[in-house]
Amino acid sequence: MPRRPILLALLVASLTALGVLLFVRSAGGGPRAVVGNPAPAIVGTTLDGTTFDLAALRGHPVLVNFWGPSCVPCREEFPLLAAKLAEHAAGGLSVVGVLTDDPPEPARDFVAEYGASWPTVIDPDKALKTAYRVAARPQTYFIDGAGIIRSIQIGELTDADFERQYERIAP
Repeated sequence: MPRRPILLALLVASLTALGVLLFVRSAGGGPRAVVGNPAPAIVGTTLDGTTFDLAALRGHPVLVNFWGPSCVPCREEFPLLAAKLAEHAAGGLSVVGVLTDDPPEPARDFVAEYGASWPTVIDPDKALKTAYRVAARPQTYFIDGAGIIRSIQIGELTDADFERQYERIAP
């Protein structure tokens, strides 16, 4: 008799674990942000209050960078993103920030201080973070002109990282 409650508890735990695993693997049922797949939609409001839609950048290489001002590596890679955006402007490169895990006000201050010219979309409910399966900040997606994810960088970009991955999306 005492084995019956233990077996029932193990069955319930196993089914719960299976359910969680299936949910995580499906990224909540939406498109999966993996190399070779189309980038999930990014539609939202930016730090300056304008509406943004990633689909408007179709035809251009795009970097989508998940960041926040409380993230030290995010802060350290910001100048590199600005430099690379300027360096590859002739190729139509666009950078899009997605603010995650931090409130907008410090991000507005940081963007103003560093003169970032690219839009940063606010992700208050973490829906974009979930859709893109962000593991850590910063996390950067290299998306080609057809809207396909060609590379993913988890952690701070170096110059060499950027150039190696940009080759995959350059026009």
